[in-house]
Amino acid sequence: MTPATTVTPAPTGRTRTAPVRVGVLGCADIARRRMLPAMTASPDVELVAVASRDAAKARVTAAEFGCRATHGYDALLADPDLDAVYVPLPAALHAGWVEEALRAGKHVLAEKPLTTDLARTRHLVGLARESGRVLMENVMFVHHPQHAAVRRLIAEGAIGEPRVFQAAFAVPRLPEHDIRYRPELGGGALWDTGVYPVRAALHFLGAGLEVEGAVLVHGPGRSVDTSGTALLRSPDGVAAHLTFGLDHAYRSSYEIWGSEGRVSVDRAFTPPAGHVPRIRVERRSGTEELRLPPADQVLRTVAAFAEAVRTGGAPDLVSVHQAALLDEVRGRASASLAWSGGDRLRAG
Repeated sequence: MTPATTVTPAPTGRTRTAPVRVGVLGCADIARRRMLPAMTASPDVELVAVASRDAAKARVTAAEFGCRATHGYDALLADPDLDAVYVPLPAALHAGWVEEALRAGKHVLAEKPLTTDLARTRHLVGLARESGRVLMENVMFVHHPQHAAVRRLIAEGAIGEPRVFQAAFAVPRLPEHDIRYRPELGGGALWDTGVYPVRAALHFLGAGLEVEGAVLVHGPGRSVDTSGTALLRSPDGVAAHLTFGLDHAYRSSYEIWGSEGRVSVDRAFTPPAGHVPRIRVERRSGTEELRLPPADQVLRTVAAFAEAVRTGGAPDLVSVHQAALLDEVRGRASASLAWSGGDRLRAG
């Protein structure tokens, strides 16, 4: 960690109920499709500016969402009208620009993964704590109320004692030149889709998980991992089997198998705002399907970030636990490959 912390003071004169003024570093697809519409719709934030290294691209995006265009990321970070920034850049660029934003006195909402390096994640969380800034990783599904409902069912003993947790998130093959196939930009299934089942395991089983084994597979002609599997274990012996990929039929689900039943959720990680969540509970006495009201997890994430900025919320340590598990998954997969001689697989 850097010995001295130099941070620009945050803008002053804001009330605790005023909208948080946000700028956006880049015009990434997820920003345009999901986050910018949510920010413009949310009463909790004010979208002030969008920056791009391409001035024309910044102007087009800013015009679409009714905010100011800024040419260049440094210029955005120097803007005294901003309380916070959202960083939707490619994963390999997160660490550097998140640090620049924190040192410029901004609160930060960064796309997942926060970084692709455990030491950098720890450093950034420490820097946010030292500088009194909010640093939140944009893992949106944890803000959807269906998962709180599952937690309540488990706590109430609906399926007895948990024995096995299983989670999967995979998407169909991406366009040939998608950035998720580029290793220099932090591409690969582990960083993109693997985050979801790993975070889900942490969400339900808590810290202290250990990786017992892992496999990362590179598809034909790919220089990044396109699928993977990991086996984790909780301190009290619950096994977690996680699968993820970039070249599959779509799947987004998890289940918790207990001593007396099983609870499962489909469309678990990226449900649309209008989706009616269904929680399936199977017991010896029969099967029950619980339906919940639709919820917009993108809007709820924006609101959670704004609330953390207003109340001075501490950096999210779950991001460090998550980064440690992702790092261990990659390490275990590499070790396994070295032992097997690498006949079939190449790990990152």
